[in-house]
Amino acid sequence: MASLYLLIPIAIIFVCIAVAIFIWAVKSEQFEDLERQGYDILFDENEEKKNEDKTDDDHTGKEKQ
Repeated sequence: MASLYLLIPIAIIFVCIAVAIFIWAVKSEQFEDLERQGYDILFDENEEKKNEDKTDDDHTGKEKQ
């Protein structure tokens, strides 16, 4: 029974910390762009760079070696 006097305040402190972190995340707009992470998985950055290189070569008329 004596341990409850210690564990309950510790649990309340942890809940308050978790709520404070959640409120901070919402206020700092951490949840604004939820779809970007999914698109990052689907589309590779290397493919975008290759496509940019090809379009640059098309405009200059030079072939890349």
